Amino acid sequence: MNIIIITGASSGLGLEFALQIDTAFCNIDEIWLIARREDRLKELAKVMKHKVRILPIDITDEYAMDDFEELLDKKDVTVRMLVNCAGYGIMGNFDDLGMEEQLGMLTTNCEGLTKLTYLCLPYMPRKSRILQLASSAAFLPQPGFAVYAATKAFVLSFSRALNEELAGRHIYVTAVCPGPVDTEFFDIAERYTDTMGIKKLTMVTSEKVVEQALRDSYLRKTVSVCSFPIKAFRALAKLLPHDMLLCLMRGLR
Repeated sequence: MNIIIITGASSGLGLEFALQIDTAFCNIDEIWLIARREDRLKELAKVMKHKVRILPIDITDEYAMDDFEELLDKKDVTVRMLVNCAGYGIMGNFDDLGMEEQLGMLTTNCEGLTKLTYLCLPYMPRKSRILQLASSAAFLPQPGFAVYAATKAFVLSFSRALNEELAGRHIYVTAVCPGPVDTEFFDIAERYTDTMGIKKLTMVTSEKVVEQALRDSYLRKTVSVCSFPIKAFRALAKLLPHDMLLCLMRGLR
């Protein structure tokens, strides 16, 4: 049974990936949607053409992941694509935020993503795809968003290394690195403080990000960056010393 697995599918980019994948792929038997909010997954499934399997689980729950591993084996699946979108961020200075919610970012954004990838890889044949949701925050340390940016730097580094490791198996990994996206992400991220106005000027739609990501995955690109401002930011982060850029960011805060 050929399947595609999407985490974080109840909202934001995960939901948009589900909708676009549903219309773009025809040789898929099922699309597995993973998120904690079962009601939202059920609403999404109603508008999808493919057969959908709803998995209302928390990817940070050890027992839920054990059950997921058993399900993969029991259903004898072939995972054609894994899209890891589950994650969250919270803005604010490190010492102003609670420890648990910051450790939660590490657990969800890094550990959960890594474990899902590890569990799915044995079921992925040649020409399979993995899309890992990173962020443009991965390109440069982010004061006021320190832990989140560090988790996305992990995702970017892990994805690029994994792509090299899997080259011999012809499995292709793409790190998706958008800038600000017009989703529910900021409902959580701005719980304690607002993002910089200049960042909001670069905001794009989830539709555009996902279109670019799927195109880049098809082209076997290791990194997908949407919109000219974020591509320019990535170039600057490569060319200029990070201390200089951090000084500029300090002046904008």
